[in-house]
Amino acid sequence: MTRILFVGQKPETVDFSDPSLPPGFDAAKINAGIDVAVSKIEERGWQGDTCMITPDAAGSAMLEKQLKSATYDCVVIGGGLRIPPKSLAMFETVVNIVHKAAPGAAIVFNTRPEDTADAAARQLHPD
Repeated sequence: MTRILFVGQKPETVDFSDPSLPPGFDAAKINAGIDVAVSKIEERGWQGDTCMITPDAAGSAMLEKQLKSATYDCVVIGGGLRIPPKSLAMFETVVNIVHKAAPGAAIVFNTRPEDTADAAARQLHPD
């Protein structure tokens, strides 16, 4: 079975006052989007796991532990880790952890939680 890991910043730790984030986002909307993402992954017949991390060393350790717990075909890194310029160091850390801990996994990026399954499909089943 194809196994997907969706990595993002724990919504409750996001600074929604950051002007680089889309207006109107809040933790509840992101959590709802994560639920949609998991459902769409499962609709494709894939096993979907999520790892919502905090923007600190504990979050990095959490991601490493999750990646060591299973073999993933694809790791989707969420927009909340990539979009805000002040998150660049965290984004680099996440990419390098995935690269080292899951070297066989495709690394892909979504634009919002709801298109996570589509992002994975681009690499798992390219046209």
